[in-house]
Amino acid sequence: MLEAEDRERFERVVMPHQDAAFNLARWLLRNRTDAEDVTQEALVRAYRFFTGFNGGDARAWLLQIVRNACYTWMEKNRAVDLTTEFDERVHQPGTTTPETAAVAANERERLMKALELLPVRSREVIVLRELEGCSYKEIASIAAMPIGTVMSTLARARERLLEILQPESGRVAMTPLVKGVRREL
Repeated sequence: MLEAEDRERFERVVMPHQDAAFNLARWLLRNRTDAEDVTQEALVRAYRFFTGFNGGDARAWLLQIVRNACYTWMEKNRAVDLTTEFDERVHQPGTTTPETAAVAANERERLMKALELLPVRSREVIVLRELEGCSYKEIASIAAMPIGTVMSTLARARERLLEILQPESGRVAMTPLVKGVRREL
């Protein structure tokens, strides 16, 4: 059990990142209820092992715990998510009319659906970089992968998102769409 001083420090240092923790879990697990459960479990783990936290980036530390909790949960409950790659023939992007595509809410919905079509590891890197604003170094630490792998995974994930979101008339700019989703989630 943590001492009162450590509990206060935990609340001050770690708890401000609870929303980021839930956001990562939500995108990895693609289910709000499961994400709530796993986030709660991860926060309990973080609290239990907080005495081992020696400073540094508390958000990256917590997100790494959340990531590991999500993958553990998926191994037990949805092992197929970890081994199934995206198949373009199965997941065809929806078509939209020009009028519908002009509506910002529809664009955010399209991006959210496109993110869900990505394989879990690609989705993880995109969410950490674009929605949570983590640096490549932070992502490498959180996801336990080399920075080069982070960069290549991110590049492939961005390209795949553009392919999914590309309307018949040409490419869309992903950055404004991602910024809109970041605020909504």
